[in-house]
Amino acid sequence: MQARDRKDETAAIRVGFTATRRIGGAVVRNRAKRRLREAARLVLPALARPGCDYVLIARGGTVRRAWAHILDDMKSALIRLAADLGAPQAAGPGGEASAPP
Repeated sequence: MQARDRKDETAAIRVGFTATRRIGGAVVRNRAKRRLREAARLVLPALARPGCDYVLIARGGTVRRAWAHILDDMKSALIRLAADLGAPQAAGPGGEASAPP
């Protein structure tokens, strides 16, 4: 999962889903994205930061992973990303603030 603060005035939470051909054919990729979409529907309203964009990336085990583990993984990823987004940005060369890695 990746997140980026849009730094605009809207509080909307936007989400995108992706699955590469490396995890399987179209049927497997679509099933993985459906599982991620449903997990996001359940978890994001409680833990996502308003004004952020999220990209959920399906991995090879997404289709076979137990549902409870997917939900736990998503919760822990959102908590970790919230901590990263809340961290002060380090000043880069020339005194500019750089984006978190």
